Amino acid sequence: MMSTPPATARLAPGDAAPDFTLPDSNGGTTSLSDLRGRKAILYFYPQADTPACTQQACDFRDSLAPLAAAGYSVVGISPDPASAIVDFAEAQHLGFPLLADEGHEIAGRYGAWGEKKNYGRTYEGLIRSTFVLDAEGRIELAQYNVRAKGHVAKLRRDLGLG
Repeated sequence: MMSTPPATARLAPGDAAPDFTLPDSNGGTTSLSDLRGRKAILYFYPQADTPACTQQACDFRDSLAPLAAAGYSVVGISPDPASAIVDFAEAQHLGFPLLADEGHEIAGRYGAWGEKKNYGRTYEGLIRSTFVLDAEGRIELAQYNVRAKGHVAKLRRDLGLG
């Protein structure tokens, strides 16, 4: 089993987005540099094909047109293996790439991996988080501990997209 790198401090507006290159649901890789030149929404979710993560992914899918019209691309990142994200993206007809961060390294760099509490139990895990990046790869908005249900609608309001 891989050891998980320590979590970094949370990111804030103005910070440079940590670089990454990860396997994607299209059978290739996606890097931060691939997103430059256009605004991007990176969202970290705990596990493909679970009810909350499916709802969140489908909410992003259903909002792709207005997000794209406003100049945003969407990318989802989870600790799932590449095979799981491929199946999830195909089953839900997502239309945007999902990335496999199996070692949690990138989630750690974004402050999206750390201590969680659930039903009185404390453990390490993925913190559902969303980051809006500007065209130069800087953080415009960082949201941690977001709820899956209603998050995309709230994010659209936060971005002035109604």
